[in-house]
Amino acid sequence: MGNSFGFICIDQASVGIIERWGRFERLAEPGLHFVNPFIGQCLAGVLSTRLSYIDVRIETKTKDNVFVQILCSIQYRIVRVNADDAFYELQNPKEQIQAYVFDVVRAHVPRMSLDELFEQKDDVGKAVLDELEKVMGAYGYNIEQILMVDIIPDASVRRAMNEINAAQRLQLASVYKGEADKVLQVKKAEAEAEAKYLGGVGVARQRQAITQGLRENVLDFSHTVPGTSAREVMDLIMITQYFDTIKDLGNSSKNTTVFIPHGPGHVRDISDQIRNGLLEAASVTDVNIG
Repeated sequence: MGNSFGFICIDQASVGIIERWGRFERLAEPGLHFVNPFIGQCLAGVLSTRLSYIDVRIETKTKDNVFVQILCSIQYRIVRVNADDAFYELQNPKEQIQAYVFDVVRAHVPRMSLDELFEQKDDVGKAVLDELEKVMGAYGYNIEQILMVDIIPDASVRRAMNEINAAQRLQLASVYKGEADKVLQVKKAEAEAEAKYLGGVGVARQRQAITQGLRENVLDFSHTVPGTSAREVMDLIMITQYFDTIKDLGNSSKNTTVFIPHGPGHVRDISDQIRNGLLEAASVTDVNIG
């Protein structure tokens, strides 16, 4: 704002108050104006029409007896056409706005619990906005927005809330972990059962193949060498396999000392045991098929 020899310049986003002999005469819009001091004109003041804000911190108590601090940010501006009311009617508009914010917040918050206050803080802000617009509008001020910036409970209450939240999360994690362990055990049991079943099928097929191979060997040997019985052929096969086993044990580097009863009588006993086991297995298979 400039002032020289009766000429004044009002800056952009501002409005001037022109008086004549101490009485309001007119508003001065941004630009150059002539003020004639010889007829009693003067520039009484300049008001900014920019957006302004006030931060208000209110301490109050909720319905469940929790003391909280609420930080509000009030954004307001002067209405250009009513700038004379804003200039003459209120001496300290910021204190006036703060007083109304205190009054409205302390009238609404005690009717809410702490959880409701966090959930409905926008409703509190709207109530403050409605009250300020109704009151401050008469003085040439427009309330643009009310922001409920922060709600700060007492330190002990915050610690208790954090502990409750942590306990709930740990309980939920335990439930999920238990369900996961249950699924893991079920799947493990199913896998073991399936493995045992498949292992049994494999052993049965292996024994069936051995039995079939031995049967074919007996038949081939009986046709090739006339006069030999099936028992003699089986004895010969068992003895051959017995000596092959002895040979493999001796050639294996992983074995140290193995004690095996060895002699003609022992060979005969081993042969009888193997033959009797195969015959019993074959009889069980025939019974199941029948």
